[in-house]
Amino acid sequence: MREKVIEIKDIVKTYKLYNKPEDFVKEKLCLGLKKFYRPHNALDGINLDVYKGECIGIIGTNGSGKSTLLKLITGVSTQTSGEITVKGKISALLELGAGFKMELTGMENIYLNGTILGYTKEEMDERVQSIVDFAEIGEYINQPVRNYSSGMFARLAFAVAINVEPDILIVDEALSVGDIFFQSKCYQKFMSFKEAGKTILFVSHDLGSVIKYCDRTLLIHKGKQIMVGNSADVVNAYKKILVNQYDDGKGTIAKEDKKISITSIGSDACWKDSMVNNPNALEYGNGVANIIDYAIVDDQGNVGSSIYKGKEFEVRMKVEFYQPVDNPIFAYTIKDIKGTEVSGTNTMLEGRNLEHVDAGQIVTISFRQNMSLQGGDYLLALGCTGYPEGEFTVYSRLYDVCNIQVISDKNTIGYVDLNADITYL
Repeated sequence: MREKVIEIKDIVKTYKLYNKPEDFVKEKLCLGLKKFYRPHNALDGINLDVYKGECIGIIGTNGSGKSTLLKLITGVSTQTSGEITVKGKISALLELGAGFKMELTGMENIYLNGTILGYTKEEMDERVQSIVDFAEIGEYINQPVRNYSSGMFARLAFAVAINVEPDILIVDEALSVGDIFFQSKCYQKFMSFKEAGKTILFVSHDLGSVIKYCDRTLLIHKGKQIMVGNSADVVNAYKKILVNQYDDGKGTIAKEDKKISITSIGSDACWKDSMVNNPNALEYGNGVANIIDYAIVDDQGNVGSSIYKGKEFEVRMKVEFYQPVDNPIFAYTIKDIKGTEVSGTNTMLEGRNLEHVDAGQIVTISFRQNMSLQGGDYLLALGCTGYPEGEFTVYSRLYDVCNIQVISDKNTIGYVDLNADITYL
């Protein structure tokens, strides 16, 4: 029989929200006889059993209640109602560096955090060298942490939390600290915990890592529990929530307290309404044409911003022309978050020209290809251009118009996976 190490029953966490700071004072002066706040349920009805040796993912949009739940589990905060039972020693990476004193040295903070976690000085003496070696900050270990760069601070905080041999490790978006080599070491340590039969709660927006590492996953949306189960299935549900297409069994989901229908590629609704759009996208052109709609379409025909690595996908756009145009060029570009162009093409490069478009015509074009980019977040740019009378002209262009999230459980080196076929000869 499996050993249950965390039991969460009917958890509700309610906060008091005041419209103005002085309302809190007024309420105190009234001795609580009059309420000046409105209640907000950060969590409402969360239930989860976690067994020894499991790695449980917790996903949801920002503000969904993930971090609140972790704070309740670790005892940093207290639930309004419900019960939480935890068996074993917890080491939590909720906010890297929580509990660190800026005026103390790195070494002094190691011992301070050990004390907070319940270790004696002798027990920390046995662990301190492994923490120092893991952090890789050299002589700075004896300098006050106020002098650390943010990267050094994060590395030491991670090293402390992950090298104290807890029964339960809680990780909240903390495996992306430092350079790629340090991140690799963090994941190796993470996996050694998993292989040693330790229990892990893993909160991340890296959906590929959630699928790869987590035995089960909990999905929370606006404080409510949506589902718990197979990580791939839960990630698929989360992808639909991101673009307001989650089917609650009635074909709809609440969005800003309204009901909207599920959008499909064949519907009359605007595709772009189902994308994760950039409110600060740059739009310009000479007014001859306008990109009126666009979409990322996955291999199942769903419109959304998430694509699985190795799967076929489409970039689609609709362009409305207000004047006749000869030989328009349609293009897309994918950039990383630093603005580097990592892929893209256009109809001229592909030799798929459209000789003429009449005024009033709407052209819908699809670029279909295989997703070979590494897992991560990217930006999409779209354009319609041409060479009237030999002069390059932008009819309509949308820079960084929406997000593309590539979900991958295996990343190689660089931007693109060449899908190497390995044999031993």
